[in-house]
Order: sequence, then structure tokens, then C-alpha cells
Amino acid sequence: MTAATYDIRRPIGRAVLGALAHVGRLSLMIAELVRGLAEWRVWLPLTITEGWNIGVGSLPIILLVAGFAGAVTALQTGYQFSGNIPLYVAGSLIVESVVLELGPVLTGLILAGRIGARYAAELGTMRVTEQIDALETLGRSPASHLVIPRVLAGIIMIPVLTIIANITGVISGWVAVQQVLPVTNTDFAYGARFFWHPFDATYSVIKGFAFAICITVISCYYGFSTEQGAEGVGKSTTGAVVSSCVMILLLDTLLARLLLN
Repeated sequence: MTAATYDIRRPIGRAVLGALAHVGRLSLMIAELVRGLAEWRVWLPLTITEGWNIGVGSLPIILLVAGFAGAVTALQTGYQFSGNIPLYVAGSLIVESVVLELGPVLTGLILAGRIGARYAAELGTMRVTEQIDALETLGRSPASHLVIPRVLAGIIMIPVLTIIANITGVISGWVAVQQVLPVTNTDFAYGARFFWHPFDATYSVIKGFAFAICITVISCYYGFSTEQGAEGVGKSTTGAVVSSCVMILLLDTLLARLLLN
């Protein structure tokens, strides 16, 4: 009995210590971010470059995913529709589904794979090749050169991409639902306004900001914590994507619980 109890405690203890170590390292990185904000002449031009890369580089995949999401939502609405429900309700279902859930969440998950993996791989490679150590040796702050531009660019551009995804999803759903239901433009517009709340758009943007912070901070943290050469870079990249996706789903649930009461 004693040996069995000891075997159970050891993995639990390792997990707790590992989690506390992650919290400590993440707290140190955030403290470095705050201190590095004073060096705005360093991170401002780099932020503009990173913002352009995120926005323009991610726009095609965001338009594609949002367009298909809106179209599929419309087609499923037509499949489940019955004659006892007014046709304008289709507009409400499509708009609310895209704006409240599909637009921000799909955008976050796609960018967790595209942006998160890239950031973790870039910073992880710089860590294992000692480029970050070289910056520190020269008296330069790695946070202001490498982390702050990536985090700020994500916080600025990901909510913008979320808004674009919402608009694209609604338009594609508008077009697609007319292929399966006799919904006129007037019916769709009336339904979209009937159940619309002004806070819905704000809620979608809030989710975009929360997901942006989650993706950029987690991916940069995994990149900075990389060890063990090329294998470590692969582990960091995988860990960044998986952790970002899990946190996005968790934040999605928490924000719905806190803001939609």
C-alpha cells in the first residue's frame, strides 16, 4: 500500500512542480515585456512589420475558412428548417452563429496554427542557436527586439481579422441560404436585425483580443523556453499550438459565461 501511494504521489508532485515552473518562467517573461515597453524606438518599427505579415499573410486563409463556415451554417440551417418557422429566423441564426462563435473561434484556431507555430519555431531556433544569448551579451533586451513586436502585432491584427471573418461569414451565409430556402434579401436583413444586440459585435472583438493575447504570449513563451536542439524546437512548436488551441476553447467558454448573462 505504501509503495502504491508513493508511486501515485511522484507523478502528481512532478506535474505540480512543472506547472509552478511554467508559471514562474511565464511571469518573468511578462515582467521583461513590461520593462521592454520603454524601448519603443526598437519595437515600434518591428511591430509594424509583424502586423503587416500577420494581417496580409493570414487574410487569404481567414477569408477561405470564414466563407466556408458561413456557407455551411446556411446549408445546415436550410436542412433543419421546418415550414412552421418564419423564414427571417434563418438570417438571425446565421448572423448570430457567425458573429458570436464561428468567426472569432475559427479565426483564433487557424491563427494558433499559423502564427503560433511560426513564432514558437522562430524563437525556439534562435534560442537553440544562441542568438537570444548573443542579444543578452550585447546588452540588448530580447523582449523588446523579439517578443513585444510579435505580441503587439497579434493584439492589433487578430481582432481586425476577426471582424473581417465575421463580415465574410455573414455574406457567404446570406448567399448560400438563398440557394436552399426562399429567403429574400429583405427577410434576411430583417432577421439579422431582429435578434441582434449591439453588444454582440463588441463581444466578438473582445474574444478576438483575448485569443490574440493567448496565441502570441503562449507561442513566444514556448519559443523562449526551447531546449535540446532541433527536437526541442519541434516539441515547442507542437506545445505552443496545442496549448493555444486549448486555451482558446477555455477562454471561449469563460467569456460566454461571464459576458453573455
